[in-house]
Amino acid sequence: MSITMLTAGCGKEVTPEKPAPQEISMNQLAERYVKLTLAVGQHHDYYIDAYYGPKEWQPTDKLELDILLEQGQTLVEDMNQAKISNSEKARYDFLLVQAQSVVFFIQQLQGIQFSFDEESQALYDATSPDISEAEFDQALLELNGLLPGEGPLNDRMAMFTKQFEIPKDKLDAVFRAAIKESRERTKQYIELPEQESFTLEYVTDKVWSGYNWYKGNSFSLIQMNTDFPITIDRAIDLASHEGYPGHHVFNSLMEKHLVNGNGWIEYSVYPLFSPMSLLAEGSANFGIDVAFPEKERMAFEKDVLFPLAGLDSSKVDLYYSVQAVRKKLSYIDNVVAKRYLDGQIDKKTAQQMLMKYALSSEKKSLQRIGFIEQNRAYVINYNLGQDIVRDYVERLSNGDEQKRWQVFSELLAYPKTASMMKP
Repeated sequence: MSITMLTAGCGKEVTPEKPAPQEISMNQLAERYVKLTLAVGQHHDYYIDAYYGPKEWQPTDKLELDILLEQGQTLVEDMNQAKISNSEKARYDFLLVQAQSVVFFIQQLQGIQFSFDEESQALYDATSPDISEAEFDQALLELNGLLPGEGPLNDRMAMFTKQFEIPKDKLDAVFRAAIKESRERTKQYIELPEQESFTLEYVTDKVWSGYNWYKGNSFSLIQMNTDFPITIDRAIDLASHEGYPGHHVFNSLMEKHLVNGNGWIEYSVYPLFSPMSLLAEGSANFGIDVAFPEKERMAFEKDVLFPLAGLDSSKVDLYYSVQAVRKKLSYIDNVVAKRYLDGQIDKKTAQQMLMKYALSSEKKSLQRIGFIEQNRAYVINYNLGQDIVRDYVERLSNGDEQKRWQVFSELLAYPKTASMMKP
């Protein structure tokens, strides 16, 4: 019902102005976001990857998804109407995309079906490019010319890589040497918190190869999965990806600069299925190349890691030529995940495609499908995330190694979503 008033002396009807919306500070919006995210985490075991904010914000009651959806939609509406200063814009932009992803994830938990591309865009702020099997077939032809022997390419790859597997009794020594070198290289360019540390554990029966569980106060639990043999190149990959300058450094810098330094409490929670993960996984993968340029990496592996593992390094050049071609096949995960989750192919076909193009064994391919089933569009964060971060850092550093580290470390300390990294 509309209400009218008469102005004094003229009998003219006017409608009273609506009261101006109450101004909401960024800190208030951030607090609502954290509490909402934690509440959503009660509906999914893996949604909250890390939290080191106020203990009293942890939910005690499990709220219905309908209530959480309304809270999330209201939060996004309030953010869209909020008055933001220029100095707060970067903080606001990141938080808005994160908040929108929470709303989408709640809808998924309610059982609403979305396509793979819709999911990846809403949760990770990016969509994987379409790559034809013809491009993958070309990479297989290159590998066919590189790998010795005859017979199926999958079998030849297995035989070739077997000679680069780290014996189980050598794993710990090799990993610790790789982590030590990664840390020393990172510390030359990034000032790490004095108290930063980690614990390294070896686990089995997981759908992932390595995982960093960040606990706060610059401490991480790093776990390595030993279900399958680990090749020598994975030592530096996992040491850098999970540790330095990867996940451990990323979380430590956010806690140091944003949570403790700026009081930006929204960074005290890390929802796994969110735009934060594209940056986290992409920077962790690209960080391997930042810490270990190709020639330096090969020299360190030949001189240190191969002897520690008791492996013959005479074929290392050929090994890395093969690995370079295999990188051209990395997007097969995205293609298989999209077709499988969108119902275009069944599980058996997905497994066959991974065996053919990822050149993985039957068991390893099934493990990867388990990862896809559990984490869905998350797979785009490794390869697409790496390419987005690489493009951003290389564009701003313009080939200068010192500047490269500077841009990279600033990105870790002050995160951006995929759309924020676009030119």
